Amino acid sequence: MRYRFDDFELDTGQFVLRHHGVDVHVEPLVFDLLRFLIERVGQVLSRDAVIEQVWKGRIVSDATVSSCIKSARRALGDSGEQQTYIRTVRGRGFQLVATVEAIAPPEQGGIVTVAPAAPGSAGLAQAAGSIEPPKESAPPLAPPAAPNLPPRIAVLPLFPLSADPQLAIVGDALAQEVILELARLHWLFVIARGSSFKFRGQEVDLGQAGAVLGADYFLTGTILQEGGDCIISVELCHGAASHVLWAERYVTPVDGLMHMRSRLAGEIIGALEPRIQLHEAVQAARVPTENLTAWSAYHRGLWHMYRFNRTDNETAAHLFAHATRLDPGFARAHAGLSFTHFQSAFLGFSSDVAGEKRLMRRLAEKSIELDPLDPFANLTMGRTEWLEGSLETSMPWLERAVALSPNYAFAIYNSALVGTMIGDGAGNERKVARAIELSPIDPLSYAMLATRALTHAIRGNHAVAAQWAERAVRSPNAHVQIHTIAALTHELSGCREAADRYVAQIRRMHPGYGRSDFARSFPFRDAAVLREVEASLVRLGL
Repeated sequence: MRYRFDDFELDTGQFVLRHHGVDVHVEPLVFDLLRFLIERVGQVLSRDAVIEQVWKGRIVSDATVSSCIKSARRALGDSGEQQTYIRTVRGRGFQLVATVEAIAPPEQGGIVTVAPAAPGSAGLAQAAGSIEPPKESAPPLAPPAAPNLPPRIAVLPLFPLSADPQLAIVGDALAQEVILELARLHWLFVIARGSSFKFRGQEVDLGQAGAVLGADYFLTGTILQEGGDCIISVELCHGAASHVLWAERYVTPVDGLMHMRSRLAGEIIGALEPRIQLHEAVQAARVPTENLTAWSAYHRGLWHMYRFNRTDNETAAHLFAHATRLDPGFARAHAGLSFTHFQSAFLGFSSDVAGEKRLMRRLAEKSIELDPLDPFANLTMGRTEWLEGSLETSMPWLERAVALSPNYAFAIYNSALVGTMIGDGAGNERKVARAIELSPIDPLSYAMLATRALTHAIRGNHAVAAQWAERAVRSPNAHVQIHTIAALTHELSGCREAADRYVAQIRRMHPGYGRSDFARSFPFRDAAVLREVEASLVRLGL
């Protein structure tokens, strides 16, 4: 669709704003804002509606919204004083005032002219009344595309199975803790406590609750005291099908439950996150590629990204790129695309390692620009610095990702790996153990286990390191770098026969792989560790 007003044209198909036919540079968020205003020309749009549509409901400051409005005005040659095109209606929101021609493809009806309501008219308060309807002979203005919204989850208070009022208090506290932790995940929309807690103290019909709350997923559960123990049972359900995706039971002493609720909430989040993402990916896989939304394309890309082979990595890159074309402001899609270029360089999928690293950095920086508070975007920046050898610069990005989402196992494990390469084995063994505890069936389990092997290897605990590496290579999707860690640790522990078997597997997986590839990917800071690794890989013939 193309929209014309005065000397401007906004082309939503090519994501371009033109003035007198010349492209005007605008940032993706500014383009989305202009599109939102133009598609609702004449309507007064609240600040909350702007945030929901342009920032996809993420928490942003008033200053951020005002800055975006200012940039949109500047692109149109407007200003806050003139307000020729974008009016601020005090206490109500923003309004585009212009006569807009919506130019649809010929098969959809051609041109429709839409004019705004007169400034100051009573129609400002009612969106529908502020637009002049087109002539009867003209086709109606095409409705805006369905928003690319993340899945919505409602956490319901735990249902007490006995009359003890203390149980209800504990159940509410734990549910609130889970809401707080889920709210840190930018890719998930969490229904506010005030709405979901209206279902307190009752058996819930998920179909009815879904209709009321607009939720796609529900976390429900019960709480029961037996002797000195408290038994908490929780279920993750997909509301549309009302089927259970995951269930778990936790038993903890009653006396310590209020103190342990944060840790228990963390374990629940660690289990929920990968299962919701997997379910979203499975759903996306059933959608024809040409009908994918940006959100579906992103999640289908995640499924391929975590398979860690050349073909799936290329497919993931294609899907992430498709998501960025559909939604240029989708920070996570840019981060995912950066991740695929990281993999191409890290695993040797491309002969142009320098080119892959340039794209990795550019896309990581773009994701941070779009959403500096997204944990995945921060993680991607940290991995970029790591692969470029800047471990000390990498660590603050990874720590920031963990600070933004304390139960983000992926970020915790990456922080542990970089910390291990810097030289702290014991501290980072505890850190990676926490990541494994949070996400025991993570698609990156092999990497977490291999990281734990390295925490022992740098301390000279070679036999223990070999045991963890053995577990890592037996995990799904273990790639050539993991087999190299297994070969290295087994050689150092004196198990040469096992080490040679891993070397043979490396030759089958990546015939040209050598010790320089390993050194480039794992730039250990300690000179003694580097010498030991180099000597071992030489003995293995790598």
